[in-house]
Amino acid sequence: MSAPTAVLFDAPGPRARRRTLVASVVAGLVLAVVLVLVALRLAERGQFDAELWAPLVDPSDENFPAVWRRIGEGLVVTLRAAAIAVVLSVVIGLVLAAARLSLGRYGRVPLVAVVELLRGLPVIVTILYVDVLMRALGIYRDSETTLVIALTLYNSVIISEVVRAGILSLPRGQVEAGLAVGLTRGQVMRLVQLPQAVRAMLPALISQLVVILKDTALASIVLSQIDDLGRVADQLRGFLDNPLQTYFVIGLIYIAINLLLEQLAKLVQRRLGGGSRRGRTPAVAPGGPVDGSADATGRATSTRF
Repeated sequence: MSAPTAVLFDAPGPRARRRTLVASVVAGLVLAVVLVLVALRLAERGQFDAELWAPLVDPSDENFPAVWRRIGEGLVVTLRAAAIAVVLSVVIGLVLAAARLSLGRYGRVPLVAVVELLRGLPVIVTILYVDVLMRALGIYRDSETTLVIALTLYNSVIISEVVRAGILSLPRGQVEAGLAVGLTRGQVMRLVQLPQAVRAMLPALISQLVVILKDTALASIVLSQIDDLGRVADQLRGFLDNPLQTYFVIGLIYIAINLLLEQLAKLVQRRLGGGSRRGRTPAVAPGGPVDGSADATGRATSTRF
């Protein structure tokens, strides 16, 4: 059997592979040299001195307990705001996607206008506008509530577009089959289309949830009364006079949380994929067909129980 022919690109030959290898080695060496030069420059300026890192990494330092207590408090605020925004964004996003597909051509115009408006605004502008609007309406509560509302407004429309794309990618025959067996359009959307769309678009949805977590850091820039992880980092670097070290540790915390979310996404995807494979009944089992299909001679067989 002949090897499959490349369609999108030609397989590189020996000379092209050698050039790629040489370019990769040169790029790696250049990057290593740059990192060494940066490290030497930082060492000259005393950025590796123990007293700058001790409050963050040395439990024997007198400031270590207070520093990590403040980091823990900021982390709680960040995770709480992100978790609430995630739940609200997913729920509202599913409702928006279903409503946009269910409404008629003219009925969906206001909804489309709102979606396009919120999609076009930068997240930081949305946070500022929500803060100003809530104060003008006299319903301002606190900065954390403002952050949750702003993140929900922005990310719910993004999630709705992701889910809508997943629904539109499904075969139209599923809708017709659902209507043929007596389901309403709302039931077809809820029972047939939405579960498949969410499952198909799960990687994109998880990526958007990670974006929500990272967007919480914008609160420390535009909101003055929130003690999230970003604001705590600002306070600590001013108190300890070590901005490079403080932001480095805070950055590692964000990276660790995002890696955990990525592993969670992979676990959920494996569970869903494994569940679907386990849930399928084989067409032919040892001893003959078990699903009412035709046997090897073409004669119909009944299901065995």
